[in-house]
Formats: sequence, C-alpha cells, structure tokens
Amino acid sequence: MGLQSFIAERKQSKDILVMAHVVCGYPSFEENMQELEIMAEAGVDLVELQFPFSEPSADGPLFVHANEESLKAGTTVDQCFDFMRQVSGRFPFKVLMMGYYNTAFKMGEATFVRRVKEAGGVGYILPDLPIEESANLHRLSAQADIEPIILMTPTSSDKRLAQLGSVSRGMVYVVARKGVTGSKTNMGDDVLALIERCRQHTDVPMGVGFGISSKSDLDFLRGSADIAIVGTAALKTWQQSGASGLRKFFAELMA
Repeated sequence: MGLQSFIAERKQSKDILVMAHVVCGYPSFEENMQELEIMAEAGVDLVELQFPFSEPSADGPLFVHANEESLKAGTTVDQCFDFMRQVSGRFPFKVLMMGYYNTAFKMGEATFVRRVKEAGGVGYILPDLPIEESANLHRLSAQADIEPIILMTPTSSDKRLAQLGSVSRGMVYVVARKGVTGSKTNMGDDVLALIERCRQHTDVPMGVGFGISSKSDLDFLRGSADIAIVGTAALKTWQQSGASGLRKFFAELMA
C-alpha cells in the first residue's frame, strides 16, 4: 500500500495521525528498537528513521548531537538499511528514510531508491535536495512506488509553493516555523494560515512538524493538518526518563 493510501485508510478512524522520529544508532540500535516498540504500542502511524550524517543542516542541537554520537559509535548506512528492514517487517506503522542527499549521492540514486524499497520504506525525506536537482531521483522513486517527501516552509512564496506542490506525492512536510528543529512552536493563526496556503497548491496530505510536543499541539492541529510530526520532544523525553517516560509521553500525546 502506498503512503497516501495508507494515510487515507488510517484517517478513516483517526482525525489526526502521528509521525515520530528516531536517529538510527542513537543512543544504540537496541534502544531505538525499544523506542519503536513504545511508539507502536501507542498507535503511532508513521516513523522517520534518520540516517546519521555529519552535517545535518535542518536539525537543531539535540539531533545534531545524536547524529554525531551515532557516527562516533560507528553507525553505517548498511546498518541503517538493515535496521529499517527489521523495523518495517515488525511494526504496523509505515517507515520513511530521513537523511541528507549525500547518502543517496554516494551510493547512486538508483541504488538508493532500490535499497529504500527493499528495506520496506514507503518514502524518504532529504531536506537539503532542491526540487530543481531532484528530477532523476523523483523519476526513479515513482517507478519504485516510493514517495519523496517535499518540505513547504513559512518563507516559501506562493510561486515557490506552487512549484513544490506540483511535484509533491504521498504527503507534504509543512515546516511550522523558521529555523531548525528543536524549539517550541507557538501554535497560532500563522500556522493555520501556512497550512491553508500549502493546501492551495497540492491535494496530498499535510504533515506539520518542528516544535510539536504536546496533546494541546495535536488538538490545535486537528481539522487542519493530517499528521502531527513529533521529533525532538520524544528524544528529549527518552534521554531524561527512558522507556517509562517515553511511554507516558506518547500516552498523554495521543490520549
């Protein structure tokens, strides 16, 4: 089942879906699996598996540190794909690869697409790849029936949003505010206006991320966004209070 069909099916019984995030190999693959077990128990719908990279330009300090520590521990791309295969075969949520274009470039775009597909991924997020340079990768992805997730941001003009919308498939990642991941976003009319602007340029589902951290954030987005994307808040919780804290965090988030 493709990503957009999966989202539509899940939305028949839920008014907003949740996408979570782990950095492969941080703190360890064993702890990643524990985190994912808790996410699955809570009913998380989608998970980004981030392949660590030395210059994660869209990430805030917490994820930069996680990327650095994972690489220091020796995490490889091969390990990440093996882990993705395990995860996609074990859990009911759908899995996306998240990372940076260097990963695809070094192995070759055709190989990258094939490996995401073989590992059970339904798509990928490469925030540093402009759409002007992505035609070949998107063509290969369409042939493999996996989705490149496009980012739409508050700084995008309507002309730019139209260009982004014209190549969007599966879902769009709406960046709720300027800057990198990690800071709290104040949910207000500007976020709703951004979602509405984005919807004018594509009919694929809208995921909203950057700073989503509480049930009140989810409640605010209900009826406007299709998916709430939760990253830093979950990792911070795991660091501070481990499995019990993360279980409580997701139980409260999705109550």
